[in-house]
Amino acid sequence: MTVDFIYNFLNDLLPGFLGNDLLLILAMLLPFFALFGFITIYGFGVIYAELKVSSFIQDKTGPMGQGYGFHAGKWGLLQPVADGLHLFFKEDIIPATADRPLFILAPFLIFIGMFVGIIAIPFGEAIIISDMNIGIFYILGIGSLAVIALILAGWSSNNKWALYGGMRSAAQIISYEIPAGLSLIVVILLASSLSMQEIISYQSGGIFNWIIFDNPFMPIAFIIFFISALAETNRTPFDLPESESELVAGFVTEYSGARYAFFFLSEYVNMFVISAVAATAFLGGWQSPFPNFLNTPAWSVFWMISKAFFLVFVMIWVRWTVPRLRVDQLMHLCWKVFIPIGLFNIFGVSIWTVLRG
Repeated sequence: MTVDFIYNFLNDLLPGFLGNDLLLILAMLLPFFALFGFITIYGFGVIYAELKVSSFIQDKTGPMGQGYGFHAGKWGLLQPVADGLHLFFKEDIIPATADRPLFILAPFLIFIGMFVGIIAIPFGEAIIISDMNIGIFYILGIGSLAVIALILAGWSSNNKWALYGGMRSAAQIISYEIPAGLSLIVVILLASSLSMQEIISYQSGGIFNWIIFDNPFMPIAFIIFFISALAETNRTPFDLPESESELVAGFVTEYSGARYAFFFLSEYVNMFVISAVAATAFLGGWQSPFPNFLNTPAWSVFWMISKAFFLVFVMIWVRWTVPRLRVDQLMHLCWKVFIPIGLFNIFGVSIWTVLRG
């Protein structure tokens, strides 16, 4: 459902009522508000899931109906709403010694990077904001904006802990983009396209046609990509940029209120974006796992969302299960393990594809 489709639909629905310029603006605003609504609902949902999953893993119940001085709704469903309101109405403090323009810019920059990255995600067979012919490359490129935002946040705070966190995050994200990119190269080799929709179309015909089952090298590529995605989103066991035992809160040490919330909302949305890319590249995207069954456009939305949400759940599960790595272990895993295996995968898939004809 691209901007062109919405424009033509509105033009047919309201012929002559609106000018071409107004129709075009409306066609661009409707996807914007739809995405913003999805991000809001998803944000509250994933925060609630984080609270409950972490509680169950620790043999607790998590947020329930009564507690925290107010009624949190049935099963504590209103707890994320309360947390969000609490952050957005807190006092916004900017340190006197901070670089004020850059300090203010950093959280908005990371939020913008997250928001414009999600427009290339195919939510279904016919639901995609912008079907780019270089969609997967575009998402990887836009993801690099996070590095700039995190360095800005750390440096502009004029706090040594924030600066350490920003530098750690930059080194970590830039390093793990390499094995993540190498894992996606083998997908592009097989599908012969950078378009997200064409990669999904390549995997039609049921679960055994998904790229993860295409050859013996692809499960390895998927595992490398998913673990690298954990590192790129600063999730445990790769949360060294904000490790509270060493750096107070890392690059967000001096942030409060809505700006603080922007960083973590962006982290949660990036989890969805990365999971959607993994589902698209390796798990068939919006394709049904059953050939010629439940493969309609309406079901395609269900399959895409459910695959992405399952991978988000795994990210939450890993966070509360696996201990944090040391910095040297983090870099050793990337440069001496994942990158050599990723290069080997490229040669292996190329030879396999040639031999298979």
